[in-house]
Amino acid sequence: MRKPASMKALEEIGRVRLSRNFFMRDFLYSEIANWYAMSNIPDDPDTAVEAGTRLCEELLEPLNARFGRIAIRSAFRSMAVNGFGNENGLNCGSNESNKADHIWDHRDADGNLGATACIVVPWFADAFEQGREWQALAWWIHDHLPYSSLYFFPRRAAFNIQWRENPVRRIDSYATPKGNLTRRGKDNWDGDHGAHYAWFPQTVPESYR
Repeated sequence: MRKPASMKALEEIGRVRLSRNFFMRDFLYSEIANWYAMSNIPDDPDTAVEAGTRLCEELLEPLNARFGRIAIRSAFRSMAVNGFGNENGLNCGSNESNKADHIWDHRDADGNLGATACIVVPWFADAFEQGREWQALAWWIHDHLPYSSLYFFPRRAAFNIQWRENPVRRIDSYATPKGNLTRRGKDNWDGDHGAHYAWFPQTVPESYR
C-alpha cells in the first residue's frame, strides 16, 4: 500500500480494519496536525497497519473485553507531525525515540516493529477520580497482557500503552507516585500482583460497554 496521494486514498487507509473493534481511522487524529493544518498520514501504510494490528489485537481488544469501551487520546504520528511537535515543545519526543512507538510506520534502531496509543479506560477513569490508585490497572495489565511499556498520566488515568517486538515490560508514571513502578530486574517485577486489583468487578457495568 502506497502513501496516499489523494483524499480517496486516505479514506481507504482509514477503512482498514485492525481488529474486531478498531479501524485505522480511529488512530489518525492528531491535535497537533489539526491545529497547525498538517496531514498525519503514514509514509509506509503497510508497516503502520501491521504494527497497529498487533497493538489492537494483543492489547486494546483484551482491555475492551475486560473493562468496556476505550477512548483513544492520541496514537499514530507521522514523522513530520512528531518532528514538528518535538521542535515546538508540544510534548513529543524525538523522531528517533518515537520510532516503533507513536511513529508506527518506522522500526526502531534495533529493527523492532511497534505501536503506541494513549488511551483512557472510562470505567477505570471514574474509579481513579474516586480515589483508586493508577497502579491497580498497571499491575492488571502487567499480569495479563504482552505490553512493552506503560506510562500513566494524572488526568483521568490516561496512559500510553505500547506493543513492540522484544518488549521491555516497563511501567512509569507522571501520576502520583511519579517515577518507575517496575522494570526487569526490579524486585516487584515477577510474581502475582492480584492484591492490587482484587477490587475489580468480574464484569464492569453495562453503561461502560
